[in-house]
Amino acid sequence: MNKIEIAMIFGTRPETIKIFPIISEIKKYSHLIDYRIIVSGQHREMLDQMLEIFQIQPDYDLNIMQQGQSLSNITKNSLSGIEKILKKERPSMVLVQGDTTTTFAGALAAFYQKIKIGHVEAGLRTHNKYYPFPEEVNRHLTSVLTDLHFTPTKKSCENLLSEGAKREDIFISGNTVIDSLFLMIKENYIFREPLLKNKKIFDKKIILVTMHRRENWGEPLRKTCRAINKIIDEHPDVSVIFPLHKNPEIRRNVKGILQNKKDILLLDTLDYDDMINLMSKSYIMLTDSGGIQEEGPSVGKPVLVLRDETERPEAVEAGVVKLIGTNEKRVCREVVTLLDNRDKYREMSKNINPYGDGKASERIVKKILYDFNLINKSPDEFKAK
Repeated sequence: MNKIEIAMIFGTRPETIKIFPIISEIKKYSHLIDYRIIVSGQHREMLDQMLEIFQIQPDYDLNIMQQGQSLSNITKNSLSGIEKILKKERPSMVLVQGDTTTTFAGALAAFYQKIKIGHVEAGLRTHNKYYPFPEEVNRHLTSVLTDLHFTPTKKSCENLLSEGAKREDIFISGNTVIDSLFLMIKENYIFREPLLKNKKIFDKKIILVTMHRRENWGEPLRKTCRAINKIIDEHPDVSVIFPLHKNPEIRRNVKGILQNKKDILLLDTLDYDDMINLMSKSYIMLTDSGGIQEEGPSVGKPVLVLRDETERPEAVEAGVVKLIGTNEKRVCREVVTLLDNRDKYREMSKNINPYGDGKASERIVKKILYDFNLINKSPDEFKAK
């Protein structure tokens, strides 16, 4: 029986989290699949952190990250580096994930070599090309090039159909981030981060905050920090934990307002397993992260999204995620409502997740094997409860 070779291309922390369970699943089919891992190094330090946690050894590392790198340079350096590797390897399929510049460059390089492209987490849309920037356009461009779209939900499938994709080229798999989450959460977890080893931290209601989106750099970030200050001043039973993105602009703005504030803990970026287990111990999550919008419902915690639009509307419709933007007064109002109103809190704490059931990676790998005629039965698609 012939084997196929799959080249998996990624370069950032979120991509690594979401592609790791696919790698684990592929290993179960070593008699049918060879694989190569190509990393761009678009986010060097955070990527290396994830590679170490998941014990992933890349076959190729482009190491493109430069200080002050522009989107043009990321695109150019990823594209040329990936192209050379694909010419050498000639894989049966290239698998890319999500919405990064590495994702688009990997798909484009594969297209130029006429290699079949699979896109994991396909079909997410805000329908505003500058929000999120540049991720929305990266997804659109990748979709145009893709041969097999792995969409996390029915809604993302419908987005692709409305753009002209064929239904037979779309497979609703669920989101692999839920697979990773279920693998990493532990009931008696011991944190690596020294400042989280103090169990007294968890005596108060924890608001977990993350911000990193380009559109929130500057004043939106500062407004959110001012709101956090006010919430802490008025609620002595609350503490805030804010893991800071590596970006110096973000760190400077946050520290300028929140540093040395009682009951506010500013941390460096956490390891993924620390972060997931901290989410499970939090009371509310305040974020502009797409991943946390997907992960939060699985741990049954309300997620307030510091954005005006989202490409992940399913959890908003389910009532477990809420878009609140970055207006200072509104951020205060929405957080305080959940702190003070038990009924509102319970409404947003339903342990339901429209994004997955932990079996997305299994479906994706089986669908690829079926499409290459290596197994006889196509897997069933994911159906949200």
